[in-house]
Amino acid sequence: MAHLLAWLRLLRLPNHATAVADVLAGFLIVSQTRGFGWPPLPLWLAIAASLCFYAAGMVLNDVFDVDIDRRERPERPLPSGLIALGTAARVGNGLLALGGVFACATAFVSSHPAVALVGAALTAAIWIYDRRAKATALGPAVMGSCRSLNWLLGMTAAGGPTAQYEWLLPIGMGLYVAGITLFARDEAGRSRTGTLVMATLVMLAGLLTAAAHTHFLADAGGGSTWLRAGQSASWFLLWGVLGASILLRNVLAIVDPTNSRVQVAVGNAIMSIITLDAVLVLAACGEQWAVVVLALLAPFLLGRRLVSPT
Repeated sequence: MAHLLAWLRLLRLPNHATAVADVLAGFLIVSQTRGFGWPPLPLWLAIAASLCFYAAGMVLNDVFDVDIDRRERPERPLPSGLIALGTAARVGNGLLALGGVFACATAFVSSHPAVALVGAALTAAIWIYDRRAKATALGPAVMGSCRSLNWLLGMTAAGGPTAQYEWLLPIGMGLYVAGITLFARDEAGRSRTGTLVMATLVMLAGLLTAAAHTHFLADAGGGSTWLRAGQSASWFLLWGVLGASILLRNVLAIVDPTNSRVQVAVGNAIMSIITLDAVLVLAACGEQWAVVVLALLAPFLLGRRLVSPT
């Protein structure tokens, strides 16, 4: 049991639900899926690719950080010896390759070759972040690009982006995750107030950018029946309340930048990715699919009872 829990900790099990939410939301929004039904095969393959890429990123992150973790976090699976370093490296690289295979399979089945290109770009971004960029000033931006590319896995599997304003979704959510990454940079110790403020502003910019998609979608006469019925003001109110609730945790951590407050803010921001994706789907596809995306909170919350998401 201890060995199994060690692998779940290494994989950051709860966070995989956020990767699925991104791909699902991207596919639904581009395909303008409103009727409820069984998802097509390209979506399942894109989700499989996303899960492999995410798992690979988590494992390789700890593989390359093992020397730091031996000093700062000796209880983690690799420095504690619960999982052998060589085994973790082989699993991480294998998952990265498998993600590429699933991306290519998605491209073949969907007849959209852009999915394979996104998979290749995501492979490179994960490797660059874990091996080189993480400790540099470019680290948050590279991590944000991984989230943007994860969105694009779902979007390209549906043949998109099909409109210029749809690019606001991967850009906005990428900025949001770049801000989370910057916010979490010193979570093992006492964070610097200036860094936390800057990270919060980046997250805010991401939320505003993603929300702009719904503005342009409504102007184009698209979106769900709910949005076309003139409920865009209600949607923006919902988005604003959700964004404020996320950023409030950041503000509390800025006022008292202890590691416990920072970790709470980071964990909440990661979990909120699922809710944000669901609200974006609400505007484009309606309530039924929004509830499906929101249901991914269940595995996240259950997984968090076993292992920490950060």
